[in-house]
Amino acid sequence: MNTQQLGGQPIFILPEGSIRNTGKNVQKNNIAAAVAVADTIKSTLGPKGMDKMLVDSLGDITITNDGVTILNEMEIEHPAGKMIVEVAKTQNQEVGDGTTTAVIITGELLKRSEELLNQNVHPTIITKGFKLAKEHSIKVLNSFASKVDIKQQEILKNVAITSMMGKSAEKVSDQLANLTVSAIIEVSEEIDGKVVIDTNNIGLEKKTGGSIEDTELIKGIIIDKEIAHSDMKKVIKNAKILLLDSAIEVKELEGDAKLNINSPDQMQSFIQKEEEMLKGMVDKIVATGANIVFCQKGIDDMAQYYLSKKGISAVRRVKKSDIEKLSKATNSKTMANINDMNEKDLGYAGVVEEQKIGGESMIFVRDCKNPKAVSILVRGGTKHVVDEIERAVDDAIKGIAAALELGRILPGGGAAEIELSKQLRKFSNSFKGREQLAIQAFADAVEIIPRTLAENAGIDQLNLLVELRSAHEDGKVTAGVDVFSKSIGDMAKLNVLEPLKMKLQSIKSAEEVSEMILRIDDVISSTKSNSAGMPPGGMGGMGGMPPGGMGEF
Repeated sequence: MNTQQLGGQPIFILPEGSIRNTGKNVQKNNIAAAVAVADTIKSTLGPKGMDKMLVDSLGDITITNDGVTILNEMEIEHPAGKMIVEVAKTQNQEVGDGTTTAVIITGELLKRSEELLNQNVHPTIITKGFKLAKEHSIKVLNSFASKVDIKQQEILKNVAITSMMGKSAEKVSDQLANLTVSAIIEVSEEIDGKVVIDTNNIGLEKKTGGSIEDTELIKGIIIDKEIAHSDMKKVIKNAKILLLDSAIEVKELEGDAKLNINSPDQMQSFIQKEEEMLKGMVDKIVATGANIVFCQKGIDDMAQYYLSKKGISAVRRVKKSDIEKLSKATNSKTMANINDMNEKDLGYAGVVEEQKIGGESMIFVRDCKNPKAVSILVRGGTKHVVDEIERAVDDAIKGIAAALELGRILPGGGAAEIELSKQLRKFSNSFKGREQLAIQAFADAVEIIPRTLAENAGIDQLNLLVELRSAHEDGKVTAGVDVFSKSIGDMAKLNVLEPLKMKLQSIKSAEEVSEMILRIDDVISSTKSNSAGMPPGGMGGMGGMPPGGMGEF
């Protein structure tokens, strides 16, 4: 409880049970929590990074080295720790890859900040220096980034392989990279002379069984449904596809309306009329020339029978998102009115077939003409493998999309960070105040990436760092950590490439969160009592209860 004295009388300004911490202790505690979170995922960075096994309260296991997945599964409670998790989430949403990089840089920036705080450098001076360093970093990274476009498929493939390195997918990264590049090319659209890629148009379906090598790209859509009626064809070649947003059912009476039937003849007449209406709906579908119907709503059992008699297959209760993807993949229109459709509204696919994958039926819409929505079916021996492959493929897809969004890439393996560090040190010399110390601290902090890559590969950090700095002083901008030969290497020649957007986002997020944490000098934690109006001792005013509760009867 916080109090102030007024003429000898204490003034209570916070509720009972509140805890307040102020001053340097707060900054040190917040920094310690943030650094601890960053250190947790440090060992996962790079091709030689290790995995984490996370077990939740229900005993479910996740095995991964994906930064954002680890932090989400850990359920971190410390407020500063939660802010670090937000860095990873933002990086994942904006870029899809580089979550571990962003978190590690954030942790190192805060670690360097603590050293400056111990030298009595004020937090506002540190944050000002960090902000200057961030702005200069953006300029530096842009200055030596290489151009890339959608026609340079080999470069895009290398970007995908780099993002998958160190994950379970590494041994088949070549095959998966080809799949992801092909998927990106299929869904890309040119709007006003600019290539636009919506990664939501690439569906990822995962099924346990087979091996990672069985992962395939479907030039169309996979729908986790089955054909509605057992008599309908399970394989439809040269499929003419009708998409319906309305039910193939007779509408039920609304509200409190009632229908009185007083004789068997009336009942028979009513059933006959209902059947005629359903038959009429089916006849309208037949008239379009469609041989497969995907319906977002229900299909009456009688309508299913009539459709099967006419040789038309149908799928009911398809998700709206799947209908939208089908429209993009097959170039068909989604019809909301069964009376307003014709042959022009139909889409096309080379084949639509129902297949059993991992013991479950799925519908594959394949061989579409110029599909703008595609699917990747991810396979693997166990659930944990499939989950990790899915994460790797998702990282690769988003990595390629990020590279194409800005049309720029950077050398990986810590090369970009070493060059950035060198340029920041030069930049710091133009300042005479204490901001210079903060900019130099920022320069030291970004070197954590090559240092961690070396550490995870079992390489002497100090010697490698000296060699890397020397190489960059000699103008070798693409020199980085070759974890396989345990020496420095030319990342451009080794095809270790990363999207510029990923680096920019990680630097921006790291600086902004570090600044926010450093500016906190007061933490007030409020805890509400269990029951309003009760004394602090609970029911003590009523005599209380014995330690063993109410005992046994």
